[in-house]
Amino acid sequence: MKYDISFIGAGNMGSALLTAAAKTGKKIAVFDVDENKAKALAERTGTCVTDASDIAANSRVVFLAVKPNIIEKVCEGLAFGADTLLVTMAAGKTLAEISAAAGTDRVIRIMPNTPAAVGKGMTVYAPGAGVSAEDEALFLDAMAHAGVTDKISEKLIDAAMALSGCGPAYVYQFAEALADGAVACGLPRDKANLYAAATLAGAAEMLLQSGKHPGELKDAVCSPGGTTIAGVLKLEEKGFRGAASEAVIAAYEKTKKL
Repeated sequence: MKYDISFIGAGNMGSALLTAAAKTGKKIAVFDVDENKAKALAERTGTCVTDASDIAANSRVVFLAVKPNIIEKVCEGLAFGADTLLVTMAAGKTLAEISAAAGTDRVIRIMPNTPAAVGKGMTVYAPGAGVSAEDEALFLDAMAHAGVTDKISEKLIDAAMALSGCGPAYVYQFAEALADGAVACGLPRDKANLYAAATLAGAAEMLLQSGKHPGELKDAVCSPGGTTIAGVLKLEEKGFRGAASEAVIAAYEKTKKL
C-alpha cells in the first residue's frame, strides 16, 4: 500500500482526525474537492495531497470525512482496494448503507469530535461484520493520538453522537457564558476566557480520574451557605440542567431524521 492512512474530506472533523493521525508518523494522504483546503492541511501536518481514486485503490485505512448527504455518491464512484478498511463518520448513515454503497463490509462507523485535533477527543466506534481483529487494531493505532476511543453497539451510536459529537459546541457556549458573567463583574475578557477554559478542563479531568458521580463532585465544592451553592441554585432556577439535557435530545432526534 502507498498510504497507511488516508482522508477523503478535509473539513473540520476530517482535519481534526488527520491532525491527530499525523502524529503517528505514518504515510498519510488527503483529498478534498477544495484543493486549496487539502493543500493547506497537508502542509500544516506534513502529509500529502492526492486524488480520491488514488486513495481508494492504495490506502490501508480510509477515513470518509464527507457530509452524510453525499457519502453514498462518493463511495459509489470509487473502487476500494480489497484490503482497504473504511472508516465513516457520517451521521445517520448505517454500516449496512455504507457497506452497500462501497461494496465492502470492512467498515467501521465512528462518531468523533473536534478536540481530537489536540489529542483530547471522544470517539465512539462500531465495527462492521467484515472487520477483523487486525483491522480493528489498525484503526485504533490510527486513533492513538486522538484521545479516548470507545467501542459500542451501532444502535447506541446516534445517542453517543448527540452527547460527545455535538457536546463541544455546548461546552464552548457554556464557557463563553461563564466568561461573560465574569466580564460583567469586572474581569478582563482575556482572563475570563482563560479562567473559564481552565476551570472546565480541570473539572473534566477530575471526573475522569476520580470516577465519582458528577453530583458528588459538585457537592464537594458547595459549602453550606457559601457562594457556590448560590450560583448552583441560580442555574437550577434558570433551567440549566433541563436545557442541557434537552440539547442532547434535540441533536439525537435530528440525527434520526437524517
